[in-house]
Amino acid sequence: MKTIKELINLLCLEKVDDRKFRGTNYITPWRRVFGGQVLGQALHAAYQTVPKDRLAHSMHGYFILSGDVDVPITYEVDLIRDGGSFTTRRVVAFQKGKAIFNMSASFQLKQEGIDHQVTIPNVLPPDSLLPDFKQIESLKESNPILYKRLTIIHPNAIEFRPVENLYGTVPSNARPYRHVWIRSREKVEVDMPMQHQLLAYASDYNLLGTAVLPHQEKIMRSNVFFASIDHAIWFHRNFSIDDWLLYAMDSPSASGSRGFSRGNIFSQSGELIASVVQEGLIREKKKK
Repeated sequence: MKTIKELINLLCLEKVDDRKFRGTNYITPWRRVFGGQVLGQALHAAYQTVPKDRLAHSMHGYFILSGDVDVPITYEVDLIRDGGSFTTRRVVAFQKGKAIFNMSASFQLKQEGIDHQVTIPNVLPPDSLLPDFKQIESLKESNPILYKRLTIIHPNAIEFRPVENLYGTVPSNARPYRHVWIRSREKVEVDMPMQHQLLAYASDYNLLGTAVLPHQEKIMRSNVFFASIDHAIWFHRNFSIDDWLLYAMDSPSASGSRGFSRGNIFSQSGELIASVVQEGLIREKKKK
């Protein structure tokens, strides 16, 4: 996707009936549906059934089967609860009659209450950093296989500026921490529900890879399969995705062929706008 308009069109679903919606797929080079797309589309489906005065505050999704990029995805929404302050929805995504993803999401009427947050990390600002594809240009000659692996997943609609350049000419093991500035490449005049859907899409980039950082030397020598297992987001405060946002990620644990990663997303002014957690499969492919 080259533009943010194309991304928004991807996330906006066709209405089949009041509780059923259908979406098309971004054709990924790896031929499986990108998890961030499903997160954003599932949230879009849920939002279509929720009162306009309520915004998502959390969503929890499980990836059940790999999605086929050549088959449209149908999203069915269950109206679990409509309360005085909270609305709860369940969304199941289907392809060929099988569930490939399910999500629970909760929406809240705007309410005032206690307010605190952690402090934004002290890192280099985005204006002093190169975009990610510029930071890895040296790999074109020194490590073309790694360069191809990193560039084929690059979404043109979203700009990423990593604080740490973790991919030198010879990738080495590193501590499981990563900071990446993100924003849309173009101005986005959309409401907060669509801001949430765009952030859900973007939140699936870089997060699972944080769990690999302590093992890069081994991973780069192996044929490794990556797949998201689950993904959860908490939306804390309003934001605009066309402003710089800092995605501060860490991975406390990896075990059992699974990597566990967390992320806090801050506005450039220091407001904590969202928190993310993800567990994913990281498994070496067996040789045939």
